[in-house]
Amino acid sequence: MLIKSQLISELSKRFSYLPEKDIALCVNYIIEHMSGTLSKGGRIEIRGFGSFNLHYRPPRRAHNPKTGEKLVTNPKHAVHFKPGKEMRESVNKNRHLPIEMVSAKEMEEEND
Repeated sequence: MLIKSQLISELSKRFSYLPEKDIALCVNYIIEHMSGTLSKGGRIEIRGFGSFNLHYRPPRRAHNPKTGEKLVTNPKHAVHFKPGKEMRESVNKNRHLPIEMVSAKEMEEEND
């Protein structure tokens, strides 16, 4: 798993001539811009990585499992990610590798 602070840290190592504060501002700006584009109904395409767009989820009948109460959910839009060809190929090429299990303690140590 990669979290935003780890991404910023990795970018700071790679671009050591840039202050980490500036890199954090750039990462936050990119995320805000992408979120704003999606919230306006736009589509985001990053060649080689994938695309983000919205899928409409109509209202549906459901029930509260705790009380058994029947209800109808509200319609909503959900963000959908479709990986690009290069991303799919890269992921599938490495499928034979075991997924690394990381404990919560190891995650905390990495963040320090």
